[in-house]
Amino acid sequence: MIGGGAPVPIQSMTNTDTRDAWATAGQIQALAAAGCDIVRVAVPDMEAARALGEIKRMRGLPPIVADIHFDYRLAIAAMEAGADKIRINPGNIGGRDNVKAVVECAKGRGVPIRVGVNAGSLERDLMEKHGGPTAGAAAESALRNIAMLEDLGFGDIVVSIKMSDIRANYEAHMIAAAATRHPFHIGVTESGYGPGGAAKSAVGIGALLMAGIGDTIRVSLTGDPVNEVRLAAEILKSLDLRDGAAHIVSCPTCGRCRVDLESLARRVESGAHGLEKLAKGRAGQGKAGSITIAVMGCVVNGPGEASNADIGVACGDGKGAIFRDGAVVKTVDEKDIAEELLRGAEEIWLERLGRAL
Repeated sequence: MIGGGAPVPIQSMTNTDTRDAWATAGQIQALAAAGCDIVRVAVPDMEAARALGEIKRMRGLPPIVADIHFDYRLAIAAMEAGADKIRINPGNIGGRDNVKAVVECAKGRGVPIRVGVNAGSLERDLMEKHGGPTAGAAAESALRNIAMLEDLGFGDIVVSIKMSDIRANYEAHMIAAAATRHPFHIGVTESGYGPGGAAKSAVGIGALLMAGIGDTIRVSLTGDPVNEVRLAAEILKSLDLRDGAAHIVSCPTCGRCRVDLESLARRVESGAHGLEKLAKGRAGQGKAGSITIAVMGCVVNGPGEASNADIGVACGDGKGAIFRDGAVVKTVDEKDIAEELLRGAEEIWLERLGRAL
């Protein structure tokens, strides 16, 4: 489900040659294992469309979106091969008759269409009208293409506007969201590589989510797409939009710290990923909610942060006071802190899931 109050799915896109069905399926599996809910694959030619059919026959894969440009026949072939959704820019596949052929096939097969607009490939008349790839040009392109599909009697639409300029990206979404009620797939296109790309994506996607826009997300980073999924999950967790999320609160440390807090926080963070898998594995039993674990290095802010968390620690000289539900429950040696926090966090989640049964 996308939109309508459903949880926000994480998307990514393979960077393998789709014509290599086994390599592409392998990357889809890796993405799914990292937490990806929907995977998009490029379909640049008929050989890739046929390979998509082989991929769809493999079991245990998440929904697959076929990414189509220029040739409407590829969209039809991809749907016939079993694509769960197609991504097209109606403005670049050869006119209304070609769009109509795609729509008729999508209707017959129950396949939704993602209207994908990118700042790098806007229609020439809109570029001239707006003086370049502006927010207004991108929003108008999306709304024009939505209207084309709606005029053809098709409404199972997801809207996507992608720009690399964060401010323009935000403004384009604000314009389009005010004019349509279709769900939005959001992201920042060509955001870059490494920490710079991660920061740009987090700011751009986070701003839209906080404005109430965004029903599914894709982080776009140069390199291994598994990194996109991990960052997308962290963005959703930070805004409490992911059930079963473990939030780690830890201080930056200062001269008052008398424990190896970096190592301690790293161990808790690593263990928390296992707890998230536990919560996800028991999702059918009810909502796990989120849990906050505070890992604090001294007595200045430590007791306050730890008592405000579900479970936390305020460290002293080689020891830590463990807080649970706002009260100190025990004091343990530094070597035992991580295990104590993780065990307590697991107990809290299991208690919640037990009450949900």
